[in-house]
Amino acid sequence: QVQLVESGGGSVQAGGSLRLSCVASGFTYGRYCMGWLRQAPGKEREGVAAIDDEGTTSYADSVKGRFTISNDNAKNTLYLEMTDLKPEDTGMYYCAAKNIPPGRACDYGGSWFYWGQGTQVTVSS
Repeated sequence: QVQLVESGGGSVQAGGSLRLSCVASGFTYGRYCMGWLRQAPGKEREGVAAIDDEGTTSYADSVKGRFTISNDNAKNTLYLEMTDLKPEDTGMYYCAAKNIPPGRACDYGGSWFYWGQGTQVTVSS
């Protein structure tokens, strides 16, 4: 069974940086899609970024140029490098994953089969 465990969240001031990590177990690479989603207080969950096995990435407009998603296949680990953080980036961040069939796009706003427990990111003014 696939398990995803996030880490790296914390509290930072606006303009700061954080690196989130997600260690995957029981997940077989072949054709896959992995991503990050977040949920701010009082708001619905939204997709942030996604990456597939070929390295193709997708980002929400609100984080383009500031966040970078990557995957270390040797360590079965997904990362989200976040820079120039803003108060509106505050929320619970979740790692997610799914296998995808040939030709299927991996989009940050798509649905997911597997979820982590989340890691909190708080950005103060």
